[in-house]
Amino acid sequence: MEADAASAADRVSRWTILREWGRIGCVGFGGPPAHIALLRKLCVDRRRWLEANEFEDAIAACNLLPGPASTQLAIFTAWRVGGALGALVGGLAFIIPGLVVIVGLAAAFLAGSPPDWVRGAAAGAGAGVAAVAVHAGLGLVPSSHARAASGARWIAYAVAGALASTLVGPWVVLVLLACGGIEVALGLRGTPALSVVAPIAAIAVPVAGGIGALAWVALKVGALSYGGGFVIIPLMQHDAVSTFHWLTNTQFLNAVALGQVTPGPITLTVAVVGYGAAGVSGALIASAVAFAPSFAFVLGGARHFDGLRSNAVARSFFDGAGPAAIGAILGAALPLALALGTWWQFVLLGIAAALLFLARQSVVTTLVGLGVAGAVIALVGATLPS
Repeated sequence: MEADAASAADRVSRWTILREWGRIGCVGFGGPPAHIALLRKLCVDRRRWLEANEFEDAIAACNLLPGPASTQLAIFTAWRVGGALGALVGGLAFIIPGLVVIVGLAAAFLAGSPPDWVRGAAAGAGAGVAAVAVHAGLGLVPSSHARAASGARWIAYAVAGALASTLVGPWVVLVLLACGGIEVALGLRGTPALSVVAPIAAIAVPVAGGIGALAWVALKVGALSYGGGFVIIPLMQHDAVSTFHWLTNTQFLNAVALGQVTPGPITLTVAVVGYGAAGVSGALIASAVAFAPSFAFVLGGARHFDGLRSNAVARSFFDGAGPAAIGAILGAALPLALALGTWWQFVLLGIAAALLFLARQSVVTTLVGLGVAGAVIALVGATLPS
């Protein structure tokens, strides 16, 4: 695959990669499904840089890695057509447009005294986040459950993730790792390979606050998240709101909503948390730390992606960590709902659930509509959450 990437790099200029991946970064509203569709249309259907089966294999391999899978797919496809430099150019072009937008919105929404209509729009969009979390979690269930080695263990891992997300806050990452480790151990039981599996070490969490704590939270998002973009919510919420007090509950809901309605990867939500912690510099630091593992995984291992798909240990780990992550996403909906501060936000939460599950509206359309409704509600003088 390395030779193929080199020959493709001779055909595709860095300027082309910058332009095409940057375009996807600007119009990629809707999260991973939209990103995958846009990358497929570019690389397989329109330009024919990749074969369809190679693209599908890349999706499967990226889904076995921790971190934002669609971002890793964008970096991998850029590597495939432009080598290491192409991967850096394409990955940054994919990420930066959404980063610029979300930092600008964070500055507006987290300002000391934004206008009431801005606060209302944020509160309206934030009201639907719990429903979006349930929608995202349930959407991951069918494919994850279908490939489970044991239905009973799948349920146990999902329940463990949900309980961890609801009850133990920042330690949910240890539950994800433990569930993955248990599944690996069960898969290797009775084989010589078991002896090379190291126990999962305890992870030291910086508790003093500051940039070190922010970097740790961002690292969890980028290097220790499994099962889809929404798992970043339980990985960040307790730290950002309760432990370090970078954001209020209302502001955290706004951060998640902004991550949904802006283009680019959902992981950019971490930039809002970083902004709350240390302004623009915090947003940039948090984003750099969160996305660095994705570049490292692809640049260091892209040529081994074929082997990753067939690696029993990797697949077993994800078979345990994946359902735990789904449970964590679903469990996060409860504290997100409890964070709502006014009666009309609960009404909007019910409307969001109806739009997503009954009317089959997209997440972006739903949250933008709730934001408009919240702005109108604020303009007529309704009480706003603090």
